[in-house]
Amino acid sequence: MTRYAIDRAHNTLLAQWDTGIGDTATIVARLTHDQLHQNTRRLAAELTRLSHVCWRSYTHPANAADRHGPHSLGWHRQQERDAFTKILPILIATARPADQPIGTKVEQAAHAVAHTLRVLDTSQLTTYVTTDVAAELAAIEQAERGDLSERAQQAVTLSREDTSPLQISQADTLLHDNPFGSQALFTEVDPTAAAIAAAHWFYAAVTVTAQHTGLHPIQVIAGAAQSDKPLAIESLTDITTALNAGARTRHVVMPLIRNALHVADGHVRGIRDIQHRIAAVQELIGKTHTDLGPDAVYLPLTSLDPARPAPDLLDNLLHGIHTCWHLFQHHTGLQSPASELRRAFLTATRQEAAARTERLL
Repeated sequence: MTRYAIDRAHNTLLAQWDTGIGDTATIVARLTHDQLHQNTRRLAAELTRLSHVCWRSYTHPANAADRHGPHSLGWHRQQERDAFTKILPILIATARPADQPIGTKVEQAAHAVAHTLRVLDTSQLTTYVTTDVAAELAAIEQAERGDLSERAQQAVTLSREDTSPLQISQADTLLHDNPFGSQALFTEVDPTAAAIAAAHWFYAAVTVTAQHTGLHPIQVIAGAAQSDKPLAIESLTDITTALNAGARTRHVVMPLIRNALHVADGHVRGIRDIQHRIAAVQELIGKTHTDLGPDAVYLPLTSLDPARPAPDLLDNLLHGIHTCWHLFQHHTGLQSPASELRRAFLTATRQEAAARTERLL
């Protein structure tokens, strides 16, 4: 999302957003010195809030909801998305209509911005802010179409409950060019799509490494353990087990990301996974004969970072591919030059990935 701030040194309102390799910023408007700082800071905060609720319609689209009847989750999400058409008229209105109900968070955020603009009482500032908000809405619509260029590039840092086949195909092409990952994978592609494609290539790398080393795929995955990310193995194991059973990559990855997004919203979807986690912890306590009571046990609700599940999973998968390469290389020893080994690994991985292309989507 776009974050707005006041540059006190130059007395300007700025808009800034993440591009995957750092933030970029643009000047929205120049402020006058007689405007109170608390009012301009309030405007920046309310514009940030408006951007947040609007981008949520992108990350949590109506078509990804389980239910779509009247007053269902899908219905409410569609109401929020439909409210985009009301934002600009709200911002340029000279007064808020009396007794008009506000049914969506998008409208609430827009009215808050409009109120502060009226307090600041300058038509020029209203024009500049409205122009920038229009650009923000256009960026969201562009991202929904799968085009993450220009201002829509900020979508490369957002985890989405759905993704387009076009984005998955683009990520797959980038990974074919470099199965170890590239900067473009983090700056040009929706991370949910990138994670789906990366899972496809990770499984290919695991398969090739297992065949080359004689190890079981789960033993290959065990080599990807990270001391700073103890749960990474869980997500990689779940993906490998499901793909090995014949599941489609998209159908395996999307539930992992969606469940983490539910946790970020403060709730867990379904209780089966939680029951499994509780049973595993209870079994572990029984085996280790620890004196820790149940209330002292840390129980993660998801194997991914709820604040950034898709980028987190992408990181795990690329780390897993690198681990496969190291195991492949280590097992061969010094029998061949490193460049030839690397070429052999990449060739075999590309062949394995191509053989399973139909199971990507």
